Amino acid sequence: MTLPLDWSPHVQDPTRSLGLAIESMTPPLDDAGLAALAAERAGQLLLELRANGGLRGDDLGRAGDAQANAVIVALLRQHRPDDAVLSEEQPADPQRLQRQRVWIVDPLDGTREYGEPGARTDWAVHVALAVDGAPAACAVALPGLKQLWRSDRVRPLPAAYGGRPRIMVSRSRPPSIADALAQRLGAQLLRVGSAGAKAMAVLRGDAELYLHVGAMNEWDSCAPVGVALSHGLVACRFDGSACRYNQPDPKTPDLLIGRGEWVERVRALLPEL
Repeated sequence: MTLPLDWSPHVQDPTRSLGLAIESMTPPLDDAGLAALAAERAGQLLLELRANGGLRGDDLGRAGDAQANAVIVALLRQHRPDDAVLSEEQPADPQRLQRQRVWIVDPLDGTREYGEPGARTDWAVHVALAVDGAPAACAVALPGLKQLWRSDRVRPLPAAYGGRPRIMVSRSRPPSIADALAQRLGAQLLRVGSAGAKAMAVLRGDAELYLHVGAMNEWDSCAPVGVALSHGLVACRFDGSACRYNQPDPKTPDLLIGRGEWVERVRALLPEL
């Protein structure tokens, strides 16, 4: 499939001075453009770090988390100094709960996969603006695939797949109900890292559903949910309610993302599982 991208391989080198990079950017960015730029810049840095940083495994993951977070937060502070930020890689500011506009960031979703040998591609960068608790401007970068998905640049969904259904689940913590659900649907389970990688696989047509149960934080799901919703997919809790963000407890206990017909089929089966 043709890459659905605004990914720019010649974007300014993210390892250069952040101050110089920020000063050079004109004109002012809208929220969606800022989300996309921050995700792409962080993704470029992470590719460079993995290729040339001399780090491996957990050391690479820790460095990637910290450096990508620094790139994203610097851009947000420069362009939206009055907005709050909730990032996996820094302490939560309780004042965020008093703000309408909060950037919810996972600078490296799939840290484990990023640090593993073999140049895995199932890791992502998530940058999302939530306004009054709902995703508003979102970007998910999949740097290993050179893909940048944006909530403001919507592409048609691929034709519905007629073969055996495919369900994306966590590589490390697949839901306990996943096997039973797959059996009921005659589906295949695909275990993949990164919530963003799994959600974007549904958008590409590489799966019909993304199913998650358990410890997921807002930064894991906000950007993927926002991008999925903007492209016409359903993204909701198991009870059908909308995912809400910038909550006092930033946890998302369960999540479904997929075409409406598949989400409804799964929700109808959940009480029996």
